[in-house]
Amino acid sequence: MKENGTVEKTRIYPSPNPHIKLTEITYWSCGYRVKGLLAEPREKGTYEGILYCRGGMQSIGMVRPARIAQIASEGFIVFAPYYRGNRGGEGKDEFAGEDRWDAVYAVDVLKQFSKAKVHLFAFSRGGIMALWTAILRNDITSIVTWAGVSDIYLTFEERTDMRRMMKRVIGGTPSNNTKAYEDRNVLAHTQDIKAATLIIHGILDTNVSFEHAKVLETALVGNNKIVEAWYFPGYTHFFPSKVNRQVVKDACNWMKRQKGV
Repeated sequence: MKENGTVEKTRIYPSPNPHIKLTEITYWSCGYRVKGLLAEPREKGTYEGILYCRGGMQSIGMVRPARIAQIASEGFIVFAPYYRGNRGGEGKDEFAGEDRWDAVYAVDVLKQFSKAKVHLFAFSRGGIMALWTAILRNDITSIVTWAGVSDIYLTFEERTDMRRMMKRVIGGTPSNNTKAYEDRNVLAHTQDIKAATLIIHGILDTNVSFEHAKVLETALVGNNKIVEAWYFPGYTHFFPSKVNRQVVKDACNWMKRQKGV
């Protein structure tokens, strides 16, 4: 078994943007070969790094090349882990269980390509993955969590359509397997987050309710953390493309302004 964060192999991946180079990387995490997608500006320079924490589960919400190329084009090197058990990676996706280490060790992969500050950019389920990464590492400069999951109990309560999956993957319900859910309860550890956090959320979101943003903001403020919130009254889980592009640009500029830990 190789050291966590070790790159096993790479392959060139077709890029939708001629200015951005894409590479699929296989790396080691907890004894598993896990895959992810790296996006690098072709123009030479020193670029800060972003770990992009995807949303969804298995094939749903998979990393989109166009999305990470879009973020990279704002002047970053971006690495987006697929998480274990996806796209030929070993192990099984555990929905913010042991698979959180795939994000934690993906930072070590990213650092092999970017020698500057490291940020986390998360969407949906990726929110809880990014928060755990910031808790378990002390070298994260900032976090952007967009429509991010922050409360695993709230997800189980609100998303009745996901309960069957959560019971299968996590192993039961919050009432009959308290430990499995409490092990995923990131809100109990927000005092360990050192990075500045930007919360982006559409108030009309029904996939990940606005309550997730509010409880996270409350927890961070309560622990005297640096936090900023951008709430959008008219939007749901997915923003219109024009607005989406502008928010990505604004979020990237916000990250560049953060001074780090």
